[in-house]
Amino acid sequence: MRLLLDTQLLLWVSEESPRLSRKALELIEDDDNVLMFSAVSLAEIAIKSALRRPDFEVEPATLRRGLIDNGYIELGLTGAHAVAVAGLPPIHKDPFDRLLVAQAMVEGITLVTADSIVRQYSGPVRLV
Repeated sequence: MRLLLDTQLLLWVSEESPRLSRKALELIEDDDNVLMFSAVSLAEIAIKSALRRPDFEVEPATLRRGLIDNGYIELGLTGAHAVAVAGLPPIHKDPFDRLLVAQAMVEGITLVTADSIVRQYSGPVRLV
């Protein structure tokens, strides 16, 4: 199964956080799953890190290199993804989360998240 990890999960994976649930770890460690990250998440991290948000204290380039080195596949942002955001109901206010949901829908990838608000979108979203 192709899994797109949301930004928070990527940060938790990179710091080996104890906040990662057992369910998340099982999905991440399952060799049958293809793990993916989005350029949207890197942009979110870059912006929020520059704003000195304490929960985003990571160098985006270092994170990207580490994810690629660990077999994650990078998903770029396309016009189709951006356009799909317009069709989403206004459940979540965060534009980065809305873009991740749109990418998952367009690409037929399961978005993995710990955010119960994101889970309210119909589509390929899995709460862990």
